[in-house]
Amino acid sequence: MLKKAVRKDIRNIAIIAHVDHGKTTLVDALLKQSGTFRENEEIVERILDNIDLERERGITIMAKNTAIYYKNIKINIVDTPGHADFGGEVERTLKMVDGVILLVDAAEGPMPQTRFVLQKALEAGLTPLVVINKIDRPDARINEVINEIYDLFIDLDAEEEQLDFPILYTIGKEGIAKEDPEDDSKDMRPLFEKIVSYMPPPEYNPDKGLQFLISSLDYDNYVGRLAIGRIFNGTVKVGQEVAVLKRDGSIEKGTVRALYTYEGLKRVETKEAKYGDIVAIAGLENIHIGDTIADIENPEALPPITVEEPTISMIFSVNDSPFSGRSGRYLTSRHLRERLYKETLTNVAIRVEDTDNPEAFLVMGRGELQLSILAEMMRREGYEFQVSKPEVITKDINGIKHEPVERVFIDIPEEYIGTVTEKLGSRKGKMVNMINHGSGRVRLEFIVPSRGLIGYRSEFKTDTRGEGLINTIFEGWEPWYGDIKTRQNGALVSDRKGVATPYAIFGLQDRGVFFIPPGTEVYEGMVIGEHNRDKDLWVNITREKKLTNVRAAANDENIKVIPHREMDFEKAIEWIAEDELIEVTPDAIRIRKKNLKKP
Repeated sequence: MLKKAVRKDIRNIAIIAHVDHGKTTLVDALLKQSGTFRENEEIVERILDNIDLERERGITIMAKNTAIYYKNIKINIVDTPGHADFGGEVERTLKMVDGVILLVDAAEGPMPQTRFVLQKALEAGLTPLVVINKIDRPDARINEVINEIYDLFIDLDAEEEQLDFPILYTIGKEGIAKEDPEDDSKDMRPLFEKIVSYMPPPEYNPDKGLQFLISSLDYDNYVGRLAIGRIFNGTVKVGQEVAVLKRDGSIEKGTVRALYTYEGLKRVETKEAKYGDIVAIAGLENIHIGDTIADIENPEALPPITVEEPTISMIFSVNDSPFSGRSGRYLTSRHLRERLYKETLTNVAIRVEDTDNPEAFLVMGRGELQLSILAEMMRREGYEFQVSKPEVITKDINGIKHEPVERVFIDIPEEYIGTVTEKLGSRKGKMVNMINHGSGRVRLEFIVPSRGLIGYRSEFKTDTRGEGLINTIFEGWEPWYGDIKTRQNGALVSDRKGVATPYAIFGLQDRGVFFIPPGTEVYEGMVIGEHNRDKDLWVNITREKKLTNVRAAANDENIKVIPHREMDFEKAIEWIAEDELIEVTPDAIRIRKKNLKKP
């Protein structure tokens, strides 16, 4: 029988929620009310979303940790991403905690991504505490949402103790938590009290030596690589010799050069840390997520972190277009390779492999959003590269080709049911559920192959006039569904180098939709728009009006150019065909043919 002891002055919790249910805003309120900041300290909104992309999109991409004190008890809080594409972040952060706060919007109720993250938490045997946020919304439906949460727990086979969860009600924006929606509470104290009284403190075995599981990695310019994780047993000190137990069973030795704990948003140096603490260790070089740092005398490994396999792959290659090198700082295959492999050190859900071509690398991830975020971050760092059309990763099971499928949850006004069902049907989607609340909106559930969803989101927004909500979650592997025809239209391609003129665009407007405004520099083989028909059309977009000496009042036609369709990286990924590439540079995103010469 394992001997267990409890450390009572600490709580390790994660906050899980669907995208946009107010998780990061709630953490803001906890940080402010715990006295983490000085009186005169300037505080930004959504403190934990410290990556520019997170602030712009309003989503959490990287899991982060912070620590607050309440009545001499340290509460370590891990903020997890709500999107299933960042599932790798979720799975490893849940290893560090003993309990989870499930945050649900009072109007929207539990959404698919809530289901994904909650399932992981329940499987890990964590203690749940439910918080219903945004109870001040005019369309809040608290009682129905509570019933939906119970249904979700039962659906996910929660244990009986896990079903006995307390419920709190919050207005995260105003920093108010209540035990009952009618209470007149003015602060977050009820939530602090509940965390301390209900969440289990960390358990440890007093007879065991050091066991520390690496859950994430960071880099510091002064001390090098940092291993971040939780100490499950034993203690660790600066200067201590330790053993690093790798996944393959090998053992390496190293010395702890520096040790940090968390206070608020800051890393604070410390000389010693013990069981239950979440810390960062510096001084160990060859470390990876999932490794165990253990006692050198009696090294014992913890179960490694397992992450669901990637489902989508893309080829990242060196930019060889006529405009390469104009704006990027990092252009070579060496730069590209180093940056992609560096990503795999801190992101467990991404895998990179070399290909036969030394200038191209195969990058695999959990979904197109995850890969497009990676490309966008690299672009902002000054990298130039090209990306191919995403492809799904297939598996051979018992001699039969299988492909990844997604469960798709759709919430739309009733009048769009026909259009959406037809579109997903053509992409091999099967409807498995339909709920009509009688409120004019309908919830549909489909099982769709992952490749059938590439390129569907923007089409869905158009079909539902922006009123539809679509969420997907990985369902599993099923036998190959057969061919799926996605893009119906061909491309408009420039047949020469030059500058696009209003006159040329005006003359070609009835042939399709343009992706570029007049005055854009183009090259031969660059895709400049979408053709009305299903074949590619090579055009002269640089044609200018021939001037003559004869002038008449009505001779100059009034040129009116229809506004172009702006193509960002995500739209381009959805749009491109097999024979096209996306050229990504710090100042432009262009679509081009793989073969730049006109056939």
